Amino acid sequence: MIPLSFAQRRLWFVDRFEGPSPTYNGAFALRLTGELSVTALESALRDVIDRHEVLRTVIVEDDDGVPYQQVLSLGHKPFGLPVVEVTNEEDRAAAVDEVATQAFDLAADVPIRARLVRSGPSEHTLVLVAHHIAVDGESFGPLFRDLTTAYAARAQGRAPAWEPLPVQYADYSLWQRDVLGDESDPDSLAAGQLAYWRETLADLAQPLAVPTDRPRPRTMSHRGDLVRFSIGPDLLRSVEKLASQEDTTVSMVMHSALAVLLHHLGCGDDVPIGAPIAGRTDEELRDLIGFFVNTWVLRVDLSGNPSFGQLLNRVRNRALAAYDNQEMPFERLVELLNPDRSTAYHPFFQVMLSWQPPVPDLEIPGLDVRAERLETKTAKFDLFFDMIPNGSGGAECRLEYVADLFDKDTVEGIANRFVRVLGRLVAEPGRRVGGIDVLDAGERDRLLVRFNDNATTVSELTIPELFESQVARTPDAPAIVCDDRTLTYRELDDRANGVARELVRRGAGPEDLVVLALPRTEDLVVGLLGILKSGAGYLPMDPQYLGGRAESVLSEAAPRFAVTDSRTWQDLPHDDISAVHLDHRADWDASEGPLDEAGRISPLAPDNLAYVMYTSGSTGKPKGAAITHRNVVNGVRELVRVLDARPGGGCWPAPR
Repeated sequence: MIPLSFAQRRLWFVDRFEGPSPTYNGAFALRLTGELSVTALESALRDVIDRHEVLRTVIVEDDDGVPYQQVLSLGHKPFGLPVVEVTNEEDRAAAVDEVATQAFDLAADVPIRARLVRSGPSEHTLVLVAHHIAVDGESFGPLFRDLTTAYAARAQGRAPAWEPLPVQYADYSLWQRDVLGDESDPDSLAAGQLAYWRETLADLAQPLAVPTDRPRPRTMSHRGDLVRFSIGPDLLRSVEKLASQEDTTVSMVMHSALAVLLHHLGCGDDVPIGAPIAGRTDEELRDLIGFFVNTWVLRVDLSGNPSFGQLLNRVRNRALAAYDNQEMPFERLVELLNPDRSTAYHPFFQVMLSWQPPVPDLEIPGLDVRAERLETKTAKFDLFFDMIPNGSGGAECRLEYVADLFDKDTVEGIANRFVRVLGRLVAEPGRRVGGIDVLDAGERDRLLVRFNDNATTVSELTIPELFESQVARTPDAPAIVCDDRTLTYRELDDRANGVARELVRRGAGPEDLVVLALPRTEDLVVGLLGILKSGAGYLPMDPQYLGGRAESVLSEAAPRFAVTDSRTWQDLPHDDISAVHLDHRADWDASEGPLDEAGRISPLAPDNLAYVMYTSGSTGKPKGAAITHRNVVNGVRELVRVLDARPGGGCWPAPR
């Protein structure tokens, strides 16, 4: 039995874990214009599959569930070329997309399929789709070369006369294990490279804090889309010139520029970026189709605000060290280093950049050939910058993204920003990367001018006055719905007035602080409004988190009163605090009507304290922020305008 290569084993595991999907499909369309022999093309495809065993290999399991490669004969799994007739471009695109996004069954299907879409007597599109478990990006070079050679021969009525391949992919799978050796052997190549990567990737924070449009789901769907952008010839020449001056490669410059962009987007000073490496370290593998590509992590250090030239030096040193340790399969590293695993993000890195060689020109006698890379509407990483030089001196780029996380316009902005940052960095390599401007003129105007154009009429109302005006307008409308209980505005106002009067009787008034510690029920709103009606401000405390943080906050804020219930009161540090228990309302509630200014200890004004909110304490100690009635009233009125809130609408708190 032929074992899987390490890279194949990773994809087999993903396939078994997540089920068949087009996530790892590689797809190209060849637009063929001219007189095409379908028979010759079908025979040529069979010739290529016969020549490269990996294209007729399925992944099966033994009785213990261990996967292995099973090479089939062409006769065992006949390969055909279906022809689909279409009459317009829309139907052509749909027929192409259908085959490109169809999943493979690795145990039953050979990992390549083809379809010929005929849109006219001399207009055809050959769709070639291969699973990544058998084909990597550099495999399309030998695949296209062999296909054109075989077609030219078959069109003349003969078999292709090529030299036999020196090795097959199965030989590589066996050789890989022999070369690496056992990680437990300290003298083995695997042990040495494992030690390098263990040190390099130590203490790497995960996942990278890329700013997204939506929270990261617990499990990624791998639904994806892409944004196309380009790097112009002038900019690419500048990149190539800087790479030569700094003794780096174009790829290193691109990785460094991306790290600077991610740093400015809030990803910090330690930015891991994934990168593919060809993995064809032996000359005998150059013309072989197979999954040789390996993945390594370029951990970019931006600490100390270096110049871009200094950053390039750091990246070059890291990249050269990674090249020296490139044989260790990424899949095996993940197994051995065992980082925190999650179905929500890729291990060790979530952003990848690939600078690939151009797709070779295809020449088939009698045909004009144009290759197109197809979209599979999937994404393996949060963001994948895929760049290929074009024939005009620039580069065509695709930014693939996870649709669970990003909107298309956000990713378009990231792509545009990357090109802009790249241009500014190569123009001023001596400038500190922290000083690179990542904004365009429109963004700068929006941030500095339009966002600050907040002139508005300021209200002189307090929160109780604002609430009581709504009570007067809609006394019988629902104000709170909690499970099967509903309070109207009148009922809510009555209950809050009772809390307010009890607090005033105990001496609470404007600029006093009252702890509000209640579960999330209608009583939480009753207590909050009651505190505000008394004139005091509230200090919210979550009953689920009343440990050392509560003691610290209460010690600093020194509230004299609390609105709570008897259960929460037991867990609340309460020395010298007078508490109003809402579950003992019968002991103090008196129906005395609304609480007016004469009923408070002193008048309530818009600049009086409404509440104090403490930060999470991420800097070491929670800090309190004091908010006035004026802040809240004007903020709420603006929120009503922004949300277009209307009577009868509802608002639900976020789930906890």
